[in-house]
Amino acid sequence: MTASPSTLHFFVPGALDQRTGGYLYDARMVRGLEALAWQVVVHELPGRWPEPESADLEAFDSQLTALAPGSLVLIDGLAGGAHPELFERHMPRLRIVALVHHPLGDETGVSEADRERLLALEMRGLAAAAGTIVTSPFTARRLEGLRADPARVRVVIPGTEPAHQAVSTLEPTRDFGSPGWPRTEGAVRLLSVGSVTPRKGHDLLVEALADVADRPWHCIVAGSLERAPEFVRQVQHRVEHLALGARIDFTGELDDAALTALLESADVFVLPSWYEGYGMALTEALQHGLPVISTTGGAIADTVPVAAGRLVTPGDGKALSAALAEVLDSPGTRQAMADAARKHAAALPDWSQQAAQFARALTDLAGAGGLHG
Repeated sequence: MTASPSTLHFFVPGALDQRTGGYLYDARMVRGLEALAWQVVVHELPGRWPEPESADLEAFDSQLTALAPGSLVLIDGLAGGAHPELFERHMPRLRIVALVHHPLGDETGVSEADRERLLALEMRGLAAAAGTIVTSPFTARRLEGLRADPARVRVVIPGTEPAHQAVSTLEPTRDFGSPGWPRTEGAVRLLSVGSVTPRKGHDLLVEALADVADRPWHCIVAGSLERAPEFVRQVQHRVEHLALGARIDFTGELDDAALTALLESADVFVLPSWYEGYGMALTEALQHGLPVISTTGGAIADTVPVAAGRLVTPGDGKALSAALAEVLDSPGTRQAMADAARKHAAALPDWSQQAAQFARALTDLAGAGGLHG
């Protein structure tokens, strides 16, 4: 019996409700497809992906085997990227589409040997899949450079939600408690949102903030402290060594309300990532009218417009310090960047539009005539 053409089986590594850009994108697409009358069955895979224990990989394989012939399957790249044999084994009877946020081999901290191995595995799997959905034009170009067939790649960028774009001020006017801003007269409120991992560059941020310690600022780092605990310890040790403990706060992972409160009250957003497949945190900052200090790593230059950002080469600490100094020293520069951020964000598509585009991409790539969307 052939599966209903309006049913999608979506395989993700671990729990879907994790608060990273990739998982938030996945969850929003699930809700958006359901609003379009799709039935989405989410399969949350146990194990440490992209390279799990053999038992977890065998369980994944068994779940694919149990699906009815003709089933439409979407596999997040973190789960399937290093396992092309799954695509090759099951494509004859299933319609499998890959979702790639960024290639696994592009992750910061991967050795050159592992980088080449992971890229080769991922490209082999993508060649076997019915097609690939990517979350940015940059990733589409990246895959094409790795010899993916561009005719079988579709770009669906993240959507946005309307945001209250309060005008930033130099002097804090309210205290949010914990987490919150200190009542430091004249201090510029810097916000960095992202899991504290090597790819996000928080170690570089701390060094750059030390270079501008003579200016009045306070920085909140909002993001998980659990994904790379040794790196977190190194960063926090460096903060204390530089005597910045009273000026840099690490909140851990926040819920939507707490994060929105910080975005609405911050003056500047800063995230010196080595690489982003899109950069949803950057878009959210733009929506809230925040000037952005970041890098040119990966898709960031596509995500952040020139007028709203100061983008430096990834890993260039001196350039990052200079960008911070410029933005901290000039209220006029901050205001001009904030105005550009709001203007850019106003033209971005919303999540319902992107879910409809995602549905069309699935329908097109899988050759599934009659699917909703």
